[in-house]
Amino acid sequence: MKILLVEDDKMHADFLRETVESALPECTEILIARDGKEGETLAHRHKITAIVMDLRMKEQNGIEAARIIWARCPETRILFWSNYSDEAYLRGIANIVPHEATYGYVLKTATEDRMRLALRAVLIEAQIVVDREVHQIQNQQMRSRSALTEFEYIILIDIALGLPDKAIATRRKLSLRTVQNRLLSLYDKLDVGALDQNDLGILLNKRTRAVSNAIARKIINREGLSSAEKELQAWLIRNDGKTPTSGTGRFSSHNSK
Repeated sequence: MKILLVEDDKMHADFLRETVESALPECTEILIARDGKEGETLAHRHKITAIVMDLRMKEQNGIEAARIIWARCPETRILFWSNYSDEAYLRGIANIVPHEATYGYVLKTATEDRMRLALRAVLIEAQIVVDREVHQIQNQQMRSRSALTEFEYIILIDIALGLPDKAIATRRKLSLRTVQNRLLSLYDKLDVGALDQNDLGILLNKRTRAVSNAIARKIINREGLSSAEKELQAWLIRNDGKTPTSGTGRFSSHNSK
C-alpha cells in the first residue's frame, strides 16, 4: 500500500512520515509532495489512493489539489490536516467531496494517538472522520441564525468574483428575482446594513461590504477564492458567446444590486 503525504513544512512532513510508519504497518511506500501541484502529479503517476493533505500551502492549496485528484479518481481517500478550522475550509471541502469518496479532517493540534486513529479510520477502514473541534464549529454554524445556506454561500462567492446579478442568475440557473432575494438575505446575515445610517451621509457599497464582512468572519478565504476563480474562468470559456446580454455575447454589469 502506497501513501502520499502532501505537506510543505519539513518538520510536519517528518512527523507525518513517522506517524504513518507506526500507525499503518500495511504501508509499503511513503511518498512526499511539497505542494498541491506536486501532490497531484505523484498521485496520478503512482496511482495512489491514500493521501494525507495539508490545506494551506505556498504553491497550490490542498482543496484545489484534492479537487483535481478526486476528479481523476473519486475513490481516493484523503485525510486533511490543518491548523485551521475556518468555515471557509469546511465549505471548501464539502463542495468538492465526491459521493463515493472517504475523507477526514484533523487539526494539527490533535494528539499523536488521535492522528494514528484518524489515519487508520480514513485510509484503511474508509470511515469519515472529523475532528471534535471542527465538528463543534460545524454544529454552531448549522444552529446559528446568521449561518449562510448553500445558495447564499454560492452567491457570495460569485459577487466576490465580480459577477453581476444577471450573470449569477445565468450561471446558477436561477431567476434574477431569486438571486436578488438571496442577496437581501445574505446582506441581513452579514450585517451589511449596519453602517448605512452614518453621520457623513455616505452610501456604502453593499456587495463590497458583504465580501469584506465574510472575509472578517472567515466564511471565505484566499484559497477558496483562488479555486472559485479557476472554476469561473472555465465556465466563461465554455459559455463564451452562448449567453449573450444585450446582443454583445458578454455579460453586462448594469442593473446589479
